Amino acid sequence: MECKKVLVVDDQYGIRILVKEVFSKYPLQVLQAANGMQALEIVQSDRPDLILLDMKMPGMDGLEILRRLKKMDETLKVIMMTAYGELDMVEKATHLGALAHFTKPFDIQDLCNEVIRQLAS
Repeated sequence: MECKKVLVVDDQYGIRILVKEVFSKYPLQVLQAANGMQALEIVQSDRPDLILLDMKMPGMDGLEILRRLKKMDETLKVIMMTAYGELDMVEKATHLGALAHFTKPFDIQDLCNEVIRQLAS
């Protein structure tokens, strides 16, 4: 697998670092954004292969970011992360094109396996 780029969008620094650490054993470049505006800028400049997107963030929420990402590039692969079992938001995200979602606290290995699976497809 050539070096793919994964963007982690989460306002929680700990989550971004955890994901970066877990993916360090794969040929992946992990990009990080703490909010929606940063995420959109990184997507334009770096074209990540997959985005891990938190649902709840100050400012722009995950659904709004997802809408904007899909406007920029319909083919972007996005996996949602949420701290709450908000099924309506998860349904909206799926409708907007999210491939999967993980509820925090998630099993980091499950998340990792899904990311690798999506990048391989």
